[in-house]
Amino acid sequence: MNIYIFAIVGLILGVVVGWLTPLHIPASYANYTSVAVLAALDAVFGGSRAALERVFDLSNFITGFFSNVILAVVLVYVGDLIGINLYYVALIGFGLRVFINLAAIRKNIMTKRF
Repeated sequence: MNIYIFAIVGLILGVVVGWLTPLHIPASYANYTSVAVLAALDAVFGGSRAALERVFDLSNFITGFFSNVILAVVLVYVGDLIGINLYYVALIGFGLRVFINLAAIRKNIMTKRF
């Protein structure tokens, strides 16, 4: 139960620091940033799902987190180089995975409670 307290405190602290930090991202990097954030959210929801299913592995989470973010940004960059909007492909792919993981988390929580 202590791990959940640390996760919630870390989440609140991250939101407060992000809210108070005057960080402005140029419009030219907006596609890269949004895809990177969505890829990171995918890894976080996947890690949360794995933790609920009691199969969480920290090294798998860390490597998945960074490889998802790097792959997403590289995919968008290569798409920009060749003139194809791969930004949308990454958004759809990672967005779909976020919703699948969220549905699995909800199902796991609901089956444990009832």
